Amino acid sequence: RVFLRAVNQFTSVLNRFFLDQASFELQLWNNYFHLAVAFLTHESLQLETFSQAKRNKIIKKYGDMRKEIGFKIRDMWYNLGPHKIKFIPAMVGPILEVTLVPEPELRKATIPIFFDMMQCEFNLSGNRNFQ
Repeated sequence: RVFLRAVNQFTSVLNRFFLDQASFELQLWNNYFHLAVAFLTHESLQLETFSQAKRNKIIKKYGDMRKEIGFKIRDMWYNLGPHKIKFIPAMVGPILEVTLVPEPELRKATIPIFFDMMQCEFNLSGNRNFQ
């Protein structure tokens, strides 16, 4: 839970200080996405691997932290605006990892990122095609 709070603080700082054209930091954003995906896909958060009793106890105490960070990944992706093209195709694999987590709400929230990636590739690539 502490780690999730720290990642949420990073989210706030990135959006506030490193998003506009003059101060955008590609490496910071790239590190954020990879950190968030690593957290979300970490073995210890895969609730499906636990017994039902243990799963219920964890959800009651902490909730499903994967959903929370997954929704943040989605929101951060859409916040990128024209910077999204800088993350294509590098983020395709990590986002695919997120969508493979067997949590329906998480999948519903993150699969549209792939469509958005295709739209960005087509609209922002300069020659309006897919490479």
